[in-house]
Amino acid sequence: MKRIMKRILKTLLISSLLCAGLIGYGVYWAFFDMNRLPTGDYLTEVTSPDGTYTLKAYLTNGGATTSYAIRGELVFNNRNHKTKNIYWNYREETADIQWKDNSTVVINGHTLHVPTDTFDFRNQK
Repeated sequence: MKRIMKRILKTLLISSLLCAGLIGYGVYWAFFDMNRLPTGDYLTEVTSPDGTYTLKAYLTNGGATTSYAIRGELVFNNRNHKTKNIYWNYREETADIQWKDNSTVVINGHTLHVPTDTFDFRNQK
């Protein structure tokens, strides 16, 4: 009897953890995944000094109840123009992009070291 209870408890624990993990990932995917950002309207693009990267900026309109936002998309010029969203900021309508060096870009005052850094206003405190 003890062995059956342990097996049932173990199965319930594993099932609960799996279910919680799936729900957690679903919330992340639905609300915080930078790959799911709206496309927006093209604003500008600036290429890094050595030509390795191009940063494209897009203006997104959330509709009548939300403000404009800027989405920054990093293009890897040497990798078949693969892209990655690295910048997402709310209540902005313009994009001031300046490259400090070959791998450091400043977007509207936010310094990012590409390709590893990202800025997402939803994750700021």
